[in-house]
Amino acid sequence: MLSNIQAKLLIVDDLPENLLALEALIKREDRTVYKALSADEALSLLLQHEFAMAILDVQMPGMNGFELAELMRGTEKTKNIPIIFVSAAGRELNYAFKGYESGAVDFLHKPLDIHAVKSKVNVFVDLYRQSKAMKQQVEALEQSRREQEALLQQLQSTQGELEQAVRMRDDFMSIVAHEVRTPLNGLILETQLRKMHLARDNAAAFTLDKMHAMVDRDERQIKSLIRLIEDMLDVSRIRTGKLSIRPSRFDLSQLVGNLLQNFAQQIEAAETEVSFTATEPVEGQWDEFRIEQVVSNLLTNALRYGGKSPVQVRVYREGNEARVEVADQGIGISEENQKRIFQQFERVSAKTVVAGLGLGLFISEQIVAAHGGSIVVESRINEGALFRVCLPLQENGETNATSE
Repeated sequence: MLSNIQAKLLIVDDLPENLLALEALIKREDRTVYKALSADEALSLLLQHEFAMAILDVQMPGMNGFELAELMRGTEKTKNIPIIFVSAAGRELNYAFKGYESGAVDFLHKPLDIHAVKSKVNVFVDLYRQSKAMKQQVEALEQSRREQEALLQQLQSTQGELEQAVRMRDDFMSIVAHEVRTPLNGLILETQLRKMHLARDNAAAFTLDKMHAMVDRDERQIKSLIRLIEDMLDVSRIRTGKLSIRPSRFDLSQLVGNLLQNFAQQIEAAETEVSFTATEPVEGQWDEFRIEQVVSNLLTNALRYGGKSPVQVRVYREGNEARVEVADQGIGISEENQKRIFQQFERVSAKTVVAGLGLGLFISEQIVAAHGGSIVVESRINEGALFRVCLPLQENGETNATSE
């Protein structure tokens, strides 16, 4: 409400009795009246306060009312304050005009008309309050506009993130559908082929050797499905901080050596060779299953993107770290791609068909980080890639992960 806005009034007269009389006329609870006996006192008050109006006596010793008004009009802080001149002189028009030229908005003559003084002051005070209220409304609207702009930017940012999340979800579901379909199609074809042999009573199709081959093919397809499912579950565990890490003491060199033996069929299918260097046991306190998961992922990528070139695997100590390096001589990874390959659903594109969910390196980095280690890549386009896993050699196996 306008009445809540306190108005400050300035009255200037060299006679104290005139100030007291004028103050009695215009003072109210919602107004504060400041009195000055000279122009110098008035200037000091004008610099300290914001006044709704000023009532100046024209005839004062030293600086008169007109000169004070001209100073007020020349100062940014006070130039818009309404001024009423009061004079005991006659009503000569040229005297009043001089007041208006100095910036007056009204002119009163002594003896003052009580009703006229009250009415004029009321008008200027109301105008001040309306102007003040309007200014506050404009400031409130401006603040509201800024807040709305900030909210709009936040909403636009959130919308962008949601759109990106939807795109990632759609891409992910497309990849999942493709990757799951591959082993499933293999199992379906195997089943249909066996049903056909059974329908024809073709016992020769089920000799011991052929049964072994069937079981091996089924096992590979089932393992592919299990790996896809485990990758998706690991992403969920990572997001909720429940990635399981169960440290135990083991030899990293022996783990990698055994893993390479298990990769014999994949290495043969990739038509390449893998060399392994481990000059000494490298024992530490880590989660054996998780570290095997990391190295297995790096080997799979090296065979997939190595372009049938030899792959080098190395396990060694460096200071207080155990390290595993997997290097290929394939298509390599650009500097731009090196910054994003550890993100979810990111895969290096190649001319050949790209398999996998794009989760392997993301999960691997999270596993290594949970052990307090790091994983880095060194690569150039068409010059292969080297992935290095660094694990702390610590006795107690401290981790940052939460065990299930």
